[in-house]
Amino acid sequence: MQTRYLYILKYLLPVTDLLMVLAVYFFSYQFTSYLGKSVDAELQWHYVVVCSLMWIVSTTSFGLYTEYGSRRIERIYRGTWRSVLLHVILFSVYLFFSKQNEFSRSFLVVFYGTLGILFLVNRFIGTSFQFLLFNHLRGVKSVAIMGNNATGTQLATYFEKQKYIEFHGFIPDVPDHYLERDGKLSSAVGRQFELAVEKGIKDIYVTIAPERMSDMLLLTEEAERQCVRLKFIPDISGALLSPYTVSYLGNEFPVISLRSEPLEKIHNRFKKRLIDVVFSGLIILFVLSWLYPIIAFLIKLQSKGPVLFKQLRSGRDDEPFYCFKFRSMRMNADSDKRQASKDDDRITPIGKFLRKSSLDELPQFFNVFMGHMSVVGPRPHMLSHTEQYKGIVDQFMVRHFLKPGITGWAQVNGYRGETKEDYKMVKRVEHDIWYLENWTAALDVKIIFMTAINMAKGEENAF
Repeated sequence: MQTRYLYILKYLLPVTDLLMVLAVYFFSYQFTSYLGKSVDAELQWHYVVVCSLMWIVSTTSFGLYTEYGSRRIERIYRGTWRSVLLHVILFSVYLFFSKQNEFSRSFLVVFYGTLGILFLVNRFIGTSFQFLLFNHLRGVKSVAIMGNNATGTQLATYFEKQKYIEFHGFIPDVPDHYLERDGKLSSAVGRQFELAVEKGIKDIYVTIAPERMSDMLLLTEEAERQCVRLKFIPDISGALLSPYTVSYLGNEFPVISLRSEPLEKIHNRFKKRLIDVVFSGLIILFVLSWLYPIIAFLIKLQSKGPVLFKQLRSGRDDEPFYCFKFRSMRMNADSDKRQASKDDDRITPIGKFLRKSSLDELPQFFNVFMGHMSVVGPRPHMLSHTEQYKGIVDQFMVRHFLKPGITGWAQVNGYRGETKEDYKMVKRVEHDIWYLENWTAALDVKIIFMTAINMAKGEENAF
């Protein structure tokens, strides 16, 4: 819920911040010029464009100016300092590799020192303005709830946590049935609307059961007669025991989903795919380009057969795809049925090292680059195992709503490798579903770092 003050802040903040960054840039340039460390005018304007673009990239990366990021002052503070830190890294690296190294060192000290002080002052003024606005000028929405049910209780808890909402509690003395026997609206309801107006309440949220939605028109007519806005929230908590989300199809049809899936949103899928393409491209270019021939030579040296092991595995929406790995076993007839186990006699000496270090998984970055897999996601299983476990593990197939990954939330939490006992597969599925329902780009980055740490330490279940 936005007031006009929050709406203005959302657009005012990025403009004033960028202007301040530009002002500090030119001040720092002039100051360092007096120290005899200036650059020509053409480079000056080149650097200011780069500085501005990097500020936009930094603030966008941390969502500083999004509705969520600018809604609370603490989020603004956190997003600001994260953005400044990222800008320091990006701009410093750029200047370091430019030809004006003397300019870089002196300029950075003045620029970021001044910028840090001004941001402190700027955010302090913003905090003072917020205090004045919401404590003296009453820049808040006054709301109340009608309908003392489970949904109403949840809504009340939400309102009580909001700084920009003045919550007046529940509308009292409202009968269970809003209509009289003659079909007219109860006079008690009209009286409560009058009392709400006297208290300055302008928005009333009505948590209404599905079977009483036919009363909405009469309630709205009476509320509008009193100059009160009604907003209806269906009370379906009793019918749906699981958490649910509501979206709209074509802005016309409400759609209820019992499972949250952030990656169903196109902008989230775009972000994840961008991470996949960039990360896998870097690995292919800077690691596999020289490591592949070395590993290929060692594999060929120890056993006959292809360098790559290709196996059909279950992908997104249970579509099969060929998953690539460095071949770590001697050629055998059980590779599509039998999982690798500890002290498996099929594993070659180089294969043992590859599996222990997880280097055998590196060719899967080709799968990621081609779009069959993601860097992070549920591990893909052999087709025979998918057929086996979907009949004995509840919600096993839910994990196939996502692209499979080279690493995943289950793997970094210890559930990788052989799954002799069914409970291990149950825990793996639980972690995969948690990842599906709680995905963020930051979570992917966290899992990648955790995977790197586990690889460095050596994983017990890697064999």
